[in-house]
Amino acid sequence: MSPRLPLPRQPRSPRKNLWFERIMAIVALANFGLVLFDLSYIPFRNFWLLGKVKLPLLPSVTLPLPPAPAVCKPFGENPDKATLITACYDRFKGIEAYRDTQAYLETVNQLEQQIQQSGVQSAAVNQTLNSLQEQSTRMVSENWFTVANKSGTLEKIKDRMRDRIYVDNVRIASNIVNSDPTKNAAFRSDFQEATKKKAKRSSKAAFALFWTPDYFTQADAQKELAWFDTHVRDLMQTNYYRSIEENGEFTNNFWLVDAPFVILFAIEFLARTWYISRQFKSVSWRDAIFWRWYDILLFFPFGLLFYPWAWLRIIPVTIRLHQAHLVDLGQLREQATQGFVGSIAEELTEVVVVQVLNQVQQAVRQGEIMRWLLQPKPNQVTVNNVDEIAELVSLFVKLTVYQVLPKVQPDIEALLRHSIEAVLNQAPAYQTLKALPGLSEVPTQLIDRLIAEVLQATYSTLTTALEDPVGAQLTNRLVQNFGQSLGSEVQQQQVTDELKNLVNDFLEELKLNYVKRSAEIDVQTLLEETRQLHQSAKKQ
Repeated sequence: MSPRLPLPRQPRSPRKNLWFERIMAIVALANFGLVLFDLSYIPFRNFWLLGKVKLPLLPSVTLPLPPAPAVCKPFGENPDKATLITACYDRFKGIEAYRDTQAYLETVNQLEQQIQQSGVQSAAVNQTLNSLQEQSTRMVSENWFTVANKSGTLEKIKDRMRDRIYVDNVRIASNIVNSDPTKNAAFRSDFQEATKKKAKRSSKAAFALFWTPDYFTQADAQKELAWFDTHVRDLMQTNYYRSIEENGEFTNNFWLVDAPFVILFAIEFLARTWYISRQFKSVSWRDAIFWRWYDILLFFPFGLLFYPWAWLRIIPVTIRLHQAHLVDLGQLREQATQGFVGSIAEELTEVVVVQVLNQVQQAVRQGEIMRWLLQPKPNQVTVNNVDEIAELVSLFVKLTVYQVLPKVQPDIEALLRHSIEAVLNQAPAYQTLKALPGLSEVPTQLIDRLIAEVLQATYSTLTTALEDPVGAQLTNRLVQNFGQSLGSEVQQQQVTDELKNLVNDFLEELKLNYVKRSAEIDVQTLLEETRQLHQSAKKQ
C-alpha cells in the first residue's frame, strides 16, 4: 500500500474571515464608543445625573434614568442624587459628593421636615433658617463650585435667587423690608437700590431674605421650597469633589475599563500580523506590523499616556468597519479624493510640468543632452551593454525597407515617372520619337520598365544588404560612421548654439502654451467628466 500523502492546507473560507472581521470591528466600535463616553463624561455629567437635555430654541427634555444600584455605592458620603451611570462611573473619575453643598441640601431637607411637623414659626425652623443663611453666605463668598470648574453654575444659582426675590416676589420682599426697619436694616438699603437697577442686586441679601420665617410665611413655605427644589437644588446637585493624583492631575482610572480591550487587540494584532507574514512569503513579520500600523492605536494605553488623544482610535475603527463591509466608505473616499485632487490638480500639474521642462532647458543650455547623445563616456552606466542609438537606427532602417517601402511603392513610381518625363520632354530626340507613327507608346513603356527595374534593384540591394552578414556588417559600419560624422558636424560651435537656441525656444513656447491652456480649463468640468467615465465603466 502506497503511503498517503498529506493533504494540502485548505485556505480559510472568505466567509469565515468576513465574520471574524465583523466581530472584531463591532468590538472595536464598542471600545470607541466607550472612549467617547469617557471623554465626554465630565462635560455631560449633568445629563447623566439629571437626565435633562436643553437645546437652543427648543424646550428642555427630561429623560428617565435608572436609580443608583447598591453595588455601585459612590465614594464618600451618599450624594443627594445619583443615577446608575453616575454612581458606577464616578468611581473611575474619583468623583464624590461635595461636602458643603451636600450639607446645604441636607439642611434644606431637614427644614422641609421641620415645617411639616411644627410649622414655620417654630424655634427649630428659625434655627435651621439661620444656618441656611450662614451657609448661603459662605457658598457665595468661597465659591464651592471651583473644584468642579462649575463657577457658571453658581452664577446661575445667584441669578435665579435674585430674580426670585427682586422680580417674582418683589412685593413680598418689599413688605418684609418695610415691616420692621430695625430688624431688616442689614439689607434695607440694598433692596431699595436693587429694585431700581439690576446690576446692584446682592445675591447674599437675596439668600438672607429668602431663608427667613417672614418670607416663608407670606410667600407660602411649600411653594417656595418646591421652587427651590426645581430651580436651585438640581444645580447644587451637579457640584462634586474630584480627587487629585500625585502627578497633579485629576483621578482618571479609565485604564481599568480599557485594559481588557487593550489586551484583546494586542493579542489579535500579533496573531494577525503573524498570519499575514505566513500567508505572504515576501512579507516579514516586521513588514506586516508596518502594514497594519493603524491597529496599534487600538491597544495603545491611552488610559495611562496621552489620554486626550484616545479619540484617534476612530482611524482603525473606521477602516475595520469598511473592511468588514459594515460601512461603505468608498463613495466618501472618492468624494474626498476628488475634492483634494480638484483643489491642487491644476497647481500641482503645472509645477511638475514646468519643473520638468526647466530641467530639460537647463540640460540643453549646458550641452548635457548633446554630450550624452554624441559623446558617450566609457564609464557611463548601461543597462544591457547595447548601443541603443545604433539599434534604433537599425530598427528604423529595417522597418523602412520591409514595411514602409512596399506600401509607398506606387507613390514612389508616380514621382519617378513624373520626374523622368519632365526631363525627357525637354529633349528633342524624345519628342521626335513620340511623333513617329506606331512608336508613341514606346517611350512610356521604356520609362515604366526603367522605373520598375530601378526600384526592384534598389529594394533587392537593400534587403540583400540587411540579410547578408557582410552586408549587415557594412550597414552597421555605415550607421556608425554616419552617426560619428553627424556628431562631429553637430559639435561645431555654430551648429550647437543654433540647436540649443531652437530647442530652448521650443521648450519655452511649450511651457507658456501649456500654462495658458491649463488656466483656461475648468477643473470642476474635468472632475465631472471623470465621474461620468467612472459611472460608465461601472455600468459596463
